[in-house]
Amino acid sequence: MRIVAGREAVAMVERLAARGTRLSGLEPRVRRIIEGVRRGGERSLRKYAERWDGLGPKQSLRVSEEEMAAAWRVIPPLLRKSLRQAAQNIRRFCEWQKPGDWMRTHSGISLGQMVRPLESVGCYVPGGRYPLVSTMLMTVIPAQVAGVKNIRVVSPKPPAQVLAAAAMLGVQEFYRVGGAQAVAALAYGTSSIARVDKIVGPGNAYVTVAKKLVSFDCAIDFLAGPTEAVILGDAQSESAVPEFIAADLVAQAEHDPETLAVLITTSRDLARAVGASVTQLAKGNPIAQESLRARGAILIAATREQSREWANCLAPEHITVSAEDLPFIQNAGSVFVGDYSAQAAGDYASGPNHVLPTAGQARFRGGLSVMDFVKIITVQQLSAKGLKRIASAIECLAEAEGLPGHARSVRVRCEHA
Repeated sequence: MRIVAGREAVAMVERLAARGTRLSGLEPRVRRIIEGVRRGGERSLRKYAERWDGLGPKQSLRVSEEEMAAAWRVIPPLLRKSLRQAAQNIRRFCEWQKPGDWMRTHSGISLGQMVRPLESVGCYVPGGRYPLVSTMLMTVIPAQVAGVKNIRVVSPKPPAQVLAAAAMLGVQEFYRVGGAQAVAALAYGTSSIARVDKIVGPGNAYVTVAKKLVSFDCAIDFLAGPTEAVILGDAQSESAVPEFIAADLVAQAEHDPETLAVLITTSRDLARAVGASVTQLAKGNPIAQESLRARGAILIAATREQSREWANCLAPEHITVSAEDLPFIQNAGSVFVGDYSAQAAGDYASGPNHVLPTAGQARFRGGLSVMDFVKIITVQQLSAKGLKRIASAIECLAEAEGLPGHARSVRVRCEHA
């Protein structure tokens, strides 16, 4: 990892803060796949799945509940126990997070909200390098807690671990398809996969572009890019043990060769110690080494205030801070406080969701949550007295906008009250 200070560090922060999601080059190809599934339905979906997802010519797209149950029986007992423990913690956090109905009354006007679950969602669980059992938990459990009736999971070449997690959660609809073709199937429906109201979950660049392209027809959570890890550390504070910092940077770097891994500190001694520890810990981990070479950096800030400012400018997916720095964090997907809050805890089992905004999107939203699976519907009930109390304001504003019918709809009620 490079150690950068002064004007070079300021320039790097500015460049990283503007990183965004640059995927437009894939749009023409992904658009063709989406249109193929939208027009060709099941036939096109199977064609793409057989070409890219390893689906056999006679194999069913849908994974049977018997196959999921069999996977649960064959995985090691320790993995079963770990899945249960992680699921329990995630479910409890989701219950705490779930919004509720309320109603308030004042001067003849009752106002409130109803919380209603979405009817159907599609949960994308990535294939690729690793069997991401944790993403199954992080997408399905909040949907279940929200009360979503129809949960459809898609994942290419699902291994036994992922199938077992689905069995434990009671998933009924699981389809062995991935990529842009799976996103299109969820967004528009085929003869075997019914369309959904919203698609959630991370994926590769093709999945991300596909979610972008269908987002006018089907709701999505957000566009997730490569993993990001920032650590805010000063030698005199918590979260400043070099081995801990290095371990978190390497852990997140092994996700993807394009991971952003950054330490921000005012201490050159800490910077050098972390740099040496990262080099040692990344040995034998080629993906981590590649990402740390390409997008790893240690930024030396002039002051603690500048460190905090840089952290908020980067708006990272994950950030580790001390308790002293926590009140100053405005932009982050998930915050980890103190020496023992390993970022991997959030990836798996502490409870908060690991599907988090990247590419600076933490400036305007947090991670996936129960709120992504519900609708907040406002409720209004006015008595005659309540309507009269605000009638003049309504009529005045309606006439100012040139909408006399609006004003009349209030006036006629007041005349009969």
